[in-house]
Amino acid sequence: MRLILPIWLSLLAAGAAAASAYAGPARAQEAPTLVERGRSVARAHCSRCHIVDNENRFSGISSTPSFPFLVNQLRDWEERFGSFHERPPHPAIIRFAGQPSDESAGRPTVPVDIEFSDVAALVAYARSLLKAEN
Repeated sequence: MRLILPIWLSLLAAGAAAASAYAGPARAQEAPTLVERGRSVARAHCSRCHIVDNENRFSGISSTPSFPFLVNQLRDWEERFGSFHERPPHPAIIRFAGQPSDESAGRPTVPVDIEFSDVAALVAYARSLLKAEN
């Protein structure tokens, strides 16, 4: 019995640690400059269609999901933000600096020219929109 109790306690502690990691993984603090850069990119480009924060709640196109909704309601939000430029309709709009544009997609009236590093900044900004778990 004495051997079972320490094993049980260590399993309980390991389970509690795993549960807390699953419920709310500790995230490294994003560099404030990266978050701010992501916010600037989102406001300059993404706000054409999306609501990107609570300060522009009446902008965007009503059929597009808001950034706060995406990060707080979808489990795969990080993957979606990290690959947004590959998801329709973005390939027809987004052009990365130094990369040839996809002429077969047609020319957007107002293309969005961004850097590859802006994707990481947008993900960092989106992470800052996560509501704290209770």
